[in-house]
Amino acid sequence: MSNFCSQVRLSSNLIRDVRIRISRSFTTIECHRPTILHKKGVDIIHDPWFNKGTAFSMTERDRLELRGLLPTNVQTVEQQIERFKTDLRRIEMNARDGETLSLAKWRILNRLHDRNETMYYKILVNQIKEYAPVVYTPTVGLVCQKYSGLFRRPRGMYFSAADRGEMMSMVYNWPADQVDMIVVTDGSRILGLGDLGVQGIGIAIGKLDLYVAAAGINPQRVLPIMIDVGTNNEKLLKDPLCKGTAGVAVAGLLGAVRAQDKMLIDFPKQNIVVAGAGSAGVGVLKAARRTMARMLGNNKDAYESARNQFWVVDVNGLITEERENIDDDVKPFAKKSNEMRRRGLNEGASLLEVVQEVKPDVLLGLSAVGGLFSKEILEAFKGSTSTRPTIFAMSNPTTNVECTPEEAFSVVGKHLIFASGSPLKDVDLGNGEIGYCNQGNNMYLFPGIGLGTLLSGARIISDGMLQAAAECLAEFMTEEEVLKGIIYPPISRIRDITKAIAAAVISEAIKERIAEGYREMTYRDLKRLSKEDIILHVENNMWKPDYPTLVYKNI
Repeated sequence: MSNFCSQVRLSSNLIRDVRIRISRSFTTIECHRPTILHKKGVDIIHDPWFNKGTAFSMTERDRLELRGLLPTNVQTVEQQIERFKTDLRRIEMNARDGETLSLAKWRILNRLHDRNETMYYKILVNQIKEYAPVVYTPTVGLVCQKYSGLFRRPRGMYFSAADRGEMMSMVYNWPADQVDMIVVTDGSRILGLGDLGVQGIGIAIGKLDLYVAAAGINPQRVLPIMIDVGTNNEKLLKDPLCKGTAGVAVAGLLGAVRAQDKMLIDFPKQNIVVAGAGSAGVGVLKAARRTMARMLGNNKDAYESARNQFWVVDVNGLITEERENIDDDVKPFAKKSNEMRRRGLNEGASLLEVVQEVKPDVLLGLSAVGGLFSKEILEAFKGSTSTRPTIFAMSNPTTNVECTPEEAFSVVGKHLIFASGSPLKDVDLGNGEIGYCNQGNNMYLFPGIGLGTLLSGARIISDGMLQAAAECLAEFMTEEEVLKGIIYPPISRIRDITKAIAAAVISEAIKERIAEGYREMTYRDLKRLSKEDIILHVENNMWKPDYPTLVYKNI
């Protein structure tokens, strides 16, 4: 009996120890503790990591030799933000058009980023819905195109062929000793804009802004990197979707299953017609097929069964095994010619013919062809066997969208579910009803996947971790929301979304035994955590944009 009691006490002590580690696991977010600096005076004011502007208290001004270097009035961060918003409103009044306004907003936000990172991220966190489109898509594409003219202050690191043999030592030039998150680009494929060369650094900066705002990664521990290999592409590339869309598309497809009042496990029964066989289209196809196969047992038969649910149509029509010079990535999705002929479909059948015959649950557009889903095709899609037929018009920018929500709802009807890659307005259907336009933005997923991978200590991101993230996002909406046709949650809840996704990713990494732990939290510690403890662990590791107390210490 005494041995049993000893084991109980030991188990309780282990659990208590793990929970203590949870609360201490990320020292850089403990804003309630003083931050020790080895600089003072104007050096602090010129350092965006620590500058508070007029929010330095009088005690700090004396301690850090700042008295007299700032206006006498001490302001709260809320007062500073209100003053900043006044400047933004003035810009909005004077802007001539949408593009000018977006760039003007980016400029003023970037200037704030250059002088006060805490305030910058506090604004971004508190109003993520309003400012995410400014620091990330769609404005970031415009910023990258004009980056050489917008460049004011270096942010990130640049490596080129001229640095060969020196890169290891160059890393020590970065001012931070520790880095948790790196986004690397060579600038060769920026959104739908093609090869922008070194100007593509803007996409790495914008993505890391969202890692900080949405995932709570400490901004002092992120690093944008440009691998400068030059540029030789003057034309826009044909595929407009960035990597990461696949996971969000799968989450939307799963959400559409829920909207049909079905279980997620029914996803492998969905018939999906895909318009577009470029890299973005194939990426979504592969991710959706993997998800179906995992639900069916994750074996060879499961993959074959999942393959049968997709009909892929490119510029030359339906892709079958008769297609010559078929791309290796597309080959697994080519339909068997004999089966298609029995259904009256031949190699190269038009999108209209395929939709008329298949009567799909989902029409997925990844073609970059504006207006591809014509009225005739939408009329054919009305014959879908689904109770909630779903259209994904995912091509960017808006000029390339396969159809608008107004066009889709006016033809298919109010029971339609609609999603797009660009932010489009909801549709007034009359009688107080709304046709919701869901934006499949990859910012729903990548912050949570990144944070979950970091905290789990996994060295790879497995298919299972990606599926766990997609399923978590699909289940985030309430039953009432999905029945209305809402398949993505409001972006204003991005921190809650990220926390849930990160916890799901960690749990999957533990399940697959690829988690290795992070800092004081070992793999064995992670295994002992309950679902609630994992969520708490994630929450405690999310940096919050609050001004810390600063203390000077001589080196």
